[in-house]
Amino acid sequence: MYRVEAKRLADEIAETGSYDLENYPHITGVFTADDGGLYTSDEHYLITKISGTLYRVEYSTDSNQHGMLIINLVLCAVFLMMVGLLLYIYRHIIAPFDRLNEVPQELARGNLAVPIPEEKSRFFGKFTWGVNFLREKIEDDRKKELSMQRDKKLLLLSLSHDIKTPLSAIKLNTKALARGIYSDEEKRRSAAESINARADEIEQFVSEITKAASEDFMSFEVTQGEVFLSQIIMKIYARYAPQLSISGTEFIVHRYDDCILSCDADRLGECLQNLIENAIKYGDGKRIKIGFDKMDGCELITVTNTGCTLEAKELPQIFGSFHRGNNADKIQGNGLGLFICKRLMSLMGGEVYAEIHGDCFSVTLVVKLA
Repeated sequence: MYRVEAKRLADEIAETGSYDLENYPHITGVFTADDGGLYTSDEHYLITKISGTLYRVEYSTDSNQHGMLIINLVLCAVFLMMVGLLLYIYRHIIAPFDRLNEVPQELARGNLAVPIPEEKSRFFGKFTWGVNFLREKIEDDRKKELSMQRDKKLLLLSLSHDIKTPLSAIKLNTKALARGIYSDEEKRRSAAESINARADEIEQFVSEITKAASEDFMSFEVTQGEVFLSQIIMKIYARYAPQLSISGTEFIVHRYDDCILSCDADRLGECLQNLIENAIKYGDGKRIKIGFDKMDGCELITVTNTGCTLEAKELPQIFGSFHRGNNADKIQGNGLGLFICKRLMSLMGGEVYAEIHGDCFSVTLVVKLA
């Protein structure tokens, strides 16, 4: 601007021979050679020739300082905002995360008494609550397992001790019979009946031992409630549709009438996940579909896969614990998926059954309507 004003000033002097500095805010003085003493000024200046005379035009840049001040203030404000943001991130994200850094390692080592600091941060509050809930769940499961193992051990020891009594009676009677001590036919018959009775007692004890060893080796908890069928199916579809699409498996969910189910939503979702995982593992990868039907106040949810190689005679055993069909030789698994479904559906007041139609294997969950 000072150069523009200096040009305008030169034109005014050339035309009128005079000038008014009030019209030029950046110009502080105009001097000629006759004003030599003023050349010692510290002001910025430029030399211009007007009508053959050299003029020293002094100017000031103070007006730019206001703009620079504004820029500096803006930069300072931005810097302070960034510092505040970094402090906020440190206090509400980095510091809480650092306090939780060792918790997973301690839980993995089995240290369930590790303190988990409560966080009111909206970023980590729910996370810390979830970790603490997980710790309490693991601790509770461990206590239940220890209690169950202790009860089973006591039961087995008690039954083992009880078996010794009829076993001793059997040994005595068999020795007597072997040595011919009982010469009377009636006594021999009585000894044989005693052996048979004691054998029945041992058989009963063995049945109780088998029952104790097989039942309740897993703890199942069900919280009965109500949920829309669409909520369950949407979660299942969102979880498996992308995965099956990548593998080239046709995933079909038939149309259904939305309804309210009486069940534990999480447990029902777990059952459906088990069925679809089985369909993925034991099917031929061509097609998996979910069908629906209603019968006697229940919703029937059927998961069907193609490529069934299971023999029909094995259907009655597939819901047993640790049972694996003849089609599972080269597939990893523990034989608990359908057993878990059976137990969970029973606890929710429902049922589950399986069918084979040609090369298709179907498992149906029977869920009560609310």
